[in-house]
Amino acid sequence: MENERSDDSQQKDEVCVIHTHPVPPEELGRYSVERDQHSERDIANYVEGQAPDETIQHVERIKKEVVVGDIYEVWDVKTDKDRWWVITNLTNLYSQKHFPSLDYTLSFHVGLMMRLRSRSEGADASDPSPFDEVLRRMDQAEHRHDTAVEAEDFQSVGMLLRESLISLIGALRRRTELPLDIEHPQDANFISWSEILMNHLCGGGSNKELRQHLKNIAKECWQLANWLTHTRNANKTASSIAIHSCQTIIGHSLQILERSRIDKKGECPICKSRDLRTHFDIEIQPDGEYYMSCGVCDWSDHPET
Repeated sequence: MENERSDDSQQKDEVCVIHTHPVPPEELGRYSVERDQHSERDIANYVEGQAPDETIQHVERIKKEVVVGDIYEVWDVKTDKDRWWVITNLTNLYSQKHFPSLDYTLSFHVGLMMRLRSRSEGADASDPSPFDEVLRRMDQAEHRHDTAVEAEDFQSVGMLLRESLISLIGALRRRTELPLDIEHPQDANFISWSEILMNHLCGGGSNKELRQHLKNIAKECWQLANWLTHTRNANKTASSIAIHSCQTIIGHSLQILERSRIDKKGECPICKSRDLRTHFDIEIQPDGEYYMSCGVCDWSDHPET
């Protein structure tokens, strides 16, 4: 019996192989079941541009996460000197020495990108965004709500929310090219301006239901903020609901402004998927060129494929 146990142990020792050294980073890609070489090349090129004194050894996509309708890809990049998190939309990199927690890094990145997207483009990109005033007034309303005790305190929350909505209209107008023949209401006429802006930003017969929904909730939100401002029964529950309603209107407005970027999709000629990505390859003659690839099948319009 002891001999049989000894033989079993010996066989297990012979079969069990303990891996005593890591696989070299540059070899890890060979063992990945699902790879997206086009996107891997984009991420590698980005890191090389941001850290030109480092050599890329391994690029691996860790996860995709959807936040408020936007897709963020998280990549783990190993170089000869450091290890980075690279997060897309907009792409940025974070040293894993300083950002060891992936969840914290993703939350930090999403917040940073939301602030950057609200800023203007072009020569005045470093100037304050027209939405800064909107967000500042919302912050003031939330702070007043948190410290409010008396009915008058909650009424003042309503006043700040009204000012935030008026600021929102101003910001939307500065970002929208309206036809010259449109009659302009008073600057503080939130409901009329909401009608005009949604008719323009969300026009067309196919958007009828969406446009009507946006106009209806904007009107109701304004009426709620006005009611909160004047009611002697203003309280914490009413104040909280009004704040969340205004946050919803602001979020919807930003989405409508971005809809051309978000909704502009083509189709893959092979599988008809809309998951098309744009890449740049410096090796395409004569000076590098952009090309498309499909995230579902293997199609791309790269000239060498």
